[in-house]
Amino acid sequence: MTVNFRFGTVGSPRSTPAKPGGSVGGIQQTASLGLDALELAWVQSVRVSEATCQTIKQAAKDANVLLSVHAPYFINLNADDEEWPKSKQRLLDAAWYGWLAGATDIIFHPGSYFGKPPEEVLPVAIVRLGSCVKELEKKGAHVYLRPETMGKPAVMGSLEDTLALSRPFPNVYPCLDFAHLHARSSDGSINGYDQWMRILNTYAEVLGDTSLSSLHIHLSGIEYGAKGERNHLPIRESDLDVKALFKALKTVKAAGRIMSESPILEEDALFMQELFKEVKI
Repeated sequence: MTVNFRFGTVGSPRSTPAKPGGSVGGIQQTASLGLDALELAWVQSVRVSEATCQTIKQAAKDANVLLSVHAPYFINLNADDEEWPKSKQRLLDAAWYGWLAGATDIIFHPGSYFGKPPEEVLPVAIVRLGSCVKELEKKGAHVYLRPETMGKPAVMGSLEDTLALSRPFPNVYPCLDFAHLHARSSDGSINGYDQWMRILNTYAEVLGDTSLSSLHIHLSGIEYGAKGERNHLPIRESDLDVKALFKALKTVKAAGRIMSESPILEEDALFMQELFKEVKI
């Protein structure tokens, strides 16, 4: 199997010109940089018309850039009964308009434990996510929903959490943020080839070997402390062992997308693209 990853940025490249700007400008700039994936950062709200979605979809097709969407931050599968309908609508809007815009994957933060143990929170979260899956199927929005692994242990988003959310549904898979997993440990112990292989093998055991052929990865450097993630860093300013990660990805013959969330978005996307080519197994 050919190892095939596309590289891009979460949000438009910083070098995107003011005109045409917006998502179309971000797509065009992505292609001009030699990258071929873009995650539309709809992280505050989803405010886009169906007509604009069609324009975005055509621009991505013309540029051979694969699209995903980062849904609004204000989604919580463990929200109280009053807040949950709002959270649900945010996820549904991101997925529906993302689908119209040609995005294949919708990334979202799963939410907070609110001090409860994961085993108490996850059954509620799974039922609620299932209701979103059913509604999108009914509307004909064929996208993958991707709960993201998170960098703070106080919030939902361990590897185990995201696998539990994904296992019941054929179109739900984790978004693997390896920097977040590294920071979530609080001591940086999740790092290096053996740890990355453990994560990838666990992913395949739970979701099937073929799941490794369509990974969606967020990557950056990261600063962390006792409570996990503090902030993202340029990759070369962090202790995250990216070379070992790429060796592990090649070892398991993984494929998909690797998206930079570094403060120097496209610079690190291009750095990772070149480093991936250089890594040998």
